[in-house]
Amino acid sequence: MAAKKFDLEKHLAEEHHDLGRGTKLRDAILGGQDGLVNVLGVILGVAAATYETRIVIIAGLAATFAESISMAAVAYTSTKAEEDFYRSQYEKEKAEVEKGSPTEVEEVREIYRRNGFGGKMLEAIVKKITSDKKVWLDFMMHEELGLDKPQGGAFNSALLVGVAALIGSVIPLAAFFFLPVTQAIYSSLVLSALVLFAAGVVKARLTTGKWWKSGLELMMIGMISAIVGYAVGALLGVAIA
Repeated sequence: MAAKKFDLEKHLAEEHHDLGRGTKLRDAILGGQDGLVNVLGVILGVAAATYETRIVIIAGLAATFAESISMAAVAYTSTKAEEDFYRSQYEKEKAEVEKGSPTEVEEVREIYRRNGFGGKMLEAIVKKITSDKKVWLDFMMHEELGLDKPQGGAFNSALLVGVAALIGSVIPLAAFFFLPVTQAIYSSLVLSALVLFAAGVVKARLTTGKWWKSGLELMMIGMISAIVGYAVGALLGVAIA
């Protein structure tokens, strides 16, 4: 039976897809977790201070939309900065490669020398890489500078983070639309804890790490925020009263 031919292009496409999926997962978890945790802390603080459903909902909605827009803006500017930095380094390396700079050739040689190559094999590798300027440029970006082309784009990242933050922010607030404040506080805590734990489990399943550890980690972050928010609200409520 003939061995199955290795399809390099397909393999690289799959790796590129996995990298893009990882970027989207990062953005979704970043937005959702941040939205949920921040709004949870805010509404529990307001609830503890006022025990008025209307005020809690108003504060929660204000925090929800402000948080979503803020997170989207941060995602856009940070991704744009990453793209701009990559582009600037790419253009610098491209100019050097286009000139056929001896320094760049020597850098290729040194990188492979450090990896144990030498003699005729080393020179053959250097000649092969530097004979194709695109391959040479990609090699320098990845091996010398340690830079990979940013995935997804600034707008897509901002949109995903913003929507995830909006959805995450609504989760702790939902109970206050249907339940009295005291019951809503407990319901919000339980629901938020479960969602954060589930998000941590999903993250671990799609990346690496123990699912229970990842789940507990995200859940604990949310609960600490809730405790701080509630404590501040309770103290201010007593002080104002």
